[in-house]
Amino acid sequence: MGILFQEIVLHKLKMRMLDSFSTSFGTMQDKEFFIVEAIDTLGNRGYGESVAFTVPWYTEETVKTNEHIMVDFLIPMLKQAEIEHPDEVFQLFSTIRGNNMAKAAIEGAVWDLYAKRNGISLAKALGGERSEIEVGISIGIQPSMEQLLEKIAGFLEQGYKRIKLKIKPGHDVEVLREVRRNFPAIPLMADANSAYTLDDIPLLQQLDELDLMMIEQPLQHNDFIDHAKLQAKLNTPICLDESITSLYDAQKAIELGGCKIINIKIGRVGGLSEAKRIHDYCQDMGVAVWCGGMLEAGVGRAHNIALSTLSNFTLPGDSAGSSRYWKKDIIKPEVTVENGIITVPTAPGIGYELDEAALAKFRVPVTTRNLSN
Repeated sequence: MGILFQEIVLHKLKMRMLDSFSTSFGTMQDKEFFIVEAIDTLGNRGYGESVAFTVPWYTEETVKTNEHIMVDFLIPMLKQAEIEHPDEVFQLFSTIRGNNMAKAAIEGAVWDLYAKRNGISLAKALGGERSEIEVGISIGIQPSMEQLLEKIAGFLEQGYKRIKLKIKPGHDVEVLREVRRNFPAIPLMADANSAYTLDDIPLLQQLDELDLMMIEQPLQHNDFIDHAKLQAKLNTPICLDESITSLYDAQKAIELGGCKIINIKIGRVGGLSEAKRIHDYCQDMGVAVWCGGMLEAGVGRAHNIALSTLSNFTLPGDSAGSSRYWKKDIIKPEVTVENGIITVPTAPGIGYELDEAALAKFRVPVTTRNLSN
């Protein structure tokens, strides 16, 4: 029997992060997002999480546009659907251009529901092979070098397997040099969030002396050609993030030689199904992938953990423990990291339960769309 939906509930939440997070785009402390609850006609429930920010600085999507697209387009589409497998959701939503984060939020809930109906973990439903995943940490731009070095030392003491630092013009090579001087052997990468141009090639070439794992998204989000030109001038591998919104993008970037690594974010590519297809293609092409984070709460974090169990996720991802970002998460148990390792849950679905008290604490007005026929 396929999945028929009884209703979809959008829980709008607002949570304050433990620390503000700064990138070349801006600074954020409060995170607004939706938890999508998909309920089938048998009473099973699956959960997804939206990852768009309130301001369109990472992609064009925002919390408000996600709500509009989900309520006025995507949810009504499910009213006519009987889903045999979550892969069908991606195709169902294909008539709506873009809006990948809105699509991924709903598709993620369907994947969780599907796994629960079949009594298997989400990781197993995706074809994952790992029982543990290695975790890195992403550190935003800090007020001072002393604070940055202190944070790095603290995370290394906790066992995190890789350090990612945000950079921007005027806060780049010298910062990374000082970090490398203090920590000569750590796995280290830089994330530029599209802050540079080809005019910065001489500056970026200085990164080659620092033995970085990669520089992530140095140039414009929609530019494959200039990334290929830049990669030809650098020994440091380029990793593409914002540029990759689909399997097609990944194919073109790799064909042009614009990157050696790809960061896969579920929301950015439109869901787990497309994320898995990108993973499979990169594996065939010998291109390493890793799972990036979008400052998710527990549900989105659980989806990232499940995706990271696929075999070609060979580099530590950004799925840090709940306590890295939140005083109180919305799942139980919370995601924990032991010596840089997350043990993958084996319970059906995402493997974590929603903490209803926490959900109520952080909830703002709820929108429900009843899909009963």
